[in-house]
Amino acid sequence: MKACIMCGGAGTRLRPLTFKHPKPSIPILNKPSVLHLIEHLSREGFNEIVITLGYMGELIEEQLGDGHMFGVHIDYVYEREKLGTAGGVKNAEAYLKDEPFIVLGGDHVLNLNLREMYRFHESNDAPVTIGLISIDDPREFGIADMDINNRIRRFLEKPKAGQIFSNLASTGIYVCDPLIFEWIPRHRKFDFAKDLFPWMLEAGKKINGVLVRGQWTDVGSSAAYRQAQRWMLDALPGTTIEGHFTTRNARIRGPLSIGNNVCIGSNSSLVGPIVIGENTIIGDNVLIGPYSVIGSNCIIEDNAKILSSYLFDNVSIGKDSNISGGVVADETVIGDHCFLENGTVIGHKVIIGNNSTIHSGVKVWPEVTIGENSNIKDIVINPDYDTAHDGS
Repeated sequence: MKACIMCGGAGTRLRPLTFKHPKPSIPILNKPSVLHLIEHLSREGFNEIVITLGYMGELIEEQLGDGHMFGVHIDYVYEREKLGTAGGVKNAEAYLKDEPFIVLGGDHVLNLNLREMYRFHESNDAPVTIGLISIDDPREFGIADMDINNRIRRFLEKPKAGQIFSNLASTGIYVCDPLIFEWIPRHRKFDFAKDLFPWMLEAGKKINGVLVRGQWTDVGSSAAYRQAQRWMLDALPGTTIEGHFTTRNARIRGPLSIGNNVCIGSNSSLVGPIVIGENTIIGDNVLIGPYSVIGSNCIIEDNAKILSSYLFDNVSIGKDSNISGGVVADETVIGDHCFLENGTVIGHKVIIGNNSTIHSGVKVWPEVTIGENSNIKDIVINPDYDTAHDGS
């Protein structure tokens, strides 16, 4: 079975994290998000994959290679200009024209039964089947009005208040017949939700929906990113330790995944689920609470507290500092006696001076230096980087 993964977006809503990593490469449990998706596709029997690439696409191709390590074969198609979701898939038509295929976003994190969705599509006569999930607030998604026979009667992308006729949200996962390529223009921007589906319904073409069960999110915002990490941590099967591991009187309660050459100091307490990358050093009297991920080559000094937070690789946390519900990108240095409150997002190569507080929800752009004794309440932009943080 064939799958097309769309990885062309710039991930502006996830900034400052996506200045160094394309959105599909943002680490979840210390490996690229899209790799979790490919492993799931492989388990479901989708072993021929084409990936559409745009922003920082070379990095994604370098990380994944030809896919043989993951039990799949991967081809890549680059977008030289923005083509939209449907236009990007049209750009990969040469690899998808022979049989039905499933379309997913490269930022999808899920455990859905995709094989079941594909089989449903094969047994029905609509050229497109949309995976739908019931959610409390569908305003950031396309919504569908589906009848008892699974036929979609109405579809509206990102409804406003007063327009929400359904809480059945599109997952952005579609099973398509190659026939759809006849309806997608070549070499211009064209979206599934905004353009193709409304045209199909107006033209009397049939679109089916199928209710999918399980966990799914698109990692389009820092809040969704933290949610995805959290439920994947919930799925840790137990405690695993890879290679050399040293500790002195630490109190450790799983489940945990600990990489090679990790050192944990005296009287520190780790309460899982937690993932810790290789070559990380944790000092004395450190508390690492549940739902935390620590990258490789990190240093966490004495008396620090890491609570429900996500540190990328090569991060240093100073003595007596507290990170609560934050995300800290690569090569950032946080000084002593610092407090990062809930929802903070710190870009790569940031330096935060001693005795500083970053207030809840604040984002700090990469390569910024914040002086000692600072009290940061608003977003901190580095003008050397693009300042936009809304959009895809």
